[in-house]
Amino acid sequence: MENVIIRKLREEDVEDIGGIQGRITKSAVPQGFLEIVLEYAAKPDNACFVAEHEGKIVGFMISSILPGIFGTERSAWIAILGVEPRYMGQDIGRALAAEVFSFFKEKGIKNIYTSVRWDSTDILSFFKTLGFDRSNFINLRRVLD
Repeated sequence: MENVIIRKLREEDVEDIGGIQGRITKSAVPQGFLEIVLEYAAKPDNACFVAEHEGKIVGFMISSILPGIFGTERSAWIAILGVEPRYMGQDIGRALAAEVFSFFKEKGIKNIYTSVRWDSTDILSFFKTLGFDRSNFINLRRVLD
């Protein structure tokens, strides 16, 4: 897509990001979501970017650097990704990912991780087109009473 600007996330972008998230999920966005985005945005070492088209936010990618944990070296984590539904399929996610990858490469990060639901074939396919594959980790869950 032409005329898309990728830039660092700013605090004033959070409400727009919440709006996009709500349109993606077709549900109300919990306040906690906005607080998490603000926390990520406040740390300069995090790779948090938005895609802007004609002055309007149309996508975002929120990610951070992880210290060496669970036997891994320093790595990165893509926590949240979203593209305005009517802009999906126009390479906005790919442009955001390219900026994030460049940011982490400059920081010396080699491994980037994320997690997707196994049945979310659209987002799984998207990450596969970016070169992601299964990692050595298995997601575990416990439901509390």
